[in-house]
Amino acid sequence: MNECAVGIDVSKAKLDVCVARGSKIKTKVIRNTGSGFTELLGWLQRVDAPSDAPVCLEATGPYSEAVATALSDAGYRVSVINPARAKGFAQSQLARNKTDKADAVLLARFAQTTALEVWTPPSPATRTLRALVDRLQSLLDMRQQELNRCEAASSAGHAEVIAMIRTHVDWLDGQIAQIEHDIDDHIGGNPELAQDAELISSIPGLGTKTTARMLAYLGDVRRFSSAKALAAFIGVTPRQRQSGSSVRGRTMLSRSGHATARTALYMAGLVAVRHNPVIAAMAVRLRERGLAPKAIVGASMRRLAHLIYGVVKSGKPFDARIPMAGLAIQDGI
Repeated sequence: MNECAVGIDVSKAKLDVCVARGSKIKTKVIRNTGSGFTELLGWLQRVDAPSDAPVCLEATGPYSEAVATALSDAGYRVSVINPARAKGFAQSQLARNKTDKADAVLLARFAQTTALEVWTPPSPATRTLRALVDRLQSLLDMRQQELNRCEAASSAGHAEVIAMIRTHVDWLDGQIAQIEHDIDDHIGGNPELAQDAELISSIPGLGTKTTARMLAYLGDVRRFSSAKALAAFIGVTPRQRQSGSSVRGRTMLSRSGHATARTALYMAGLVAVRHNPVIAAMAVRLRERGLAPKAIVGASMRRLAHLIYGVVKSGKPFDARIPMAGLAIQDGI
């Protein structure tokens, strides 16, 4: 058990911070801004929170990553946990209140009682790549929305509206092409990204766009202790529901990991079932066992996660003739 721990509940505008030392707590509300991070570091020093004290916060995308990076750069042992873990701990403690301050106290208590894995901040190159990839996805979403509006306007016969929408779609097409070019240049201009991109894209089923997304969302794959740990991070590990003689639920994907990375891997899983010789052979075996098509795609996604770990960890491109040593892959979800 850690004598002193820090819990931070992150929201868009503010940080609710709790320093727990034994049974005593100290709390403070700080702005979620760069100047707020400086204030936070100063306050932690004033309340004698040592740099080796664990700092626990939930993963909330860009709102949590900035403060986590600032704390990590200052030497603190930061752990960014899945919100499901915090929720489970709250239920185990029979927590009745749900406020920002109560959540910060809960996270501090969780860090006091649990050995948490230290979070490694992504490199500056990876952060830039993630920003570019997120922007590209936003543009693609906007383009699809406009195409849907164009279809609706066509049904109603609004020629002027259709022309305006098509003009906007043309502009979006130009922006999408530009940012795709920027992503390629960024990966090619950073040796750490370029090498991993070459290895990942050697896997049939993973094209350049999916490879860029994997690099952006997974960061350095080598930080994971095993292929299973990477699959768990993405959320493509199996979840079983069996208990006693009455509960016999079907096995499915856990979906408790990085949702955006899992979405990017889904289309790759569909392609790999047809074009990746290793996964295609697995799919044949699963069909013979009677697995549903969706279950086969889920198994394909998990196999891809294992292969990504294998090629990056070994430094060797994909070769269907060479088994990936130490991956411990089994068929099915």
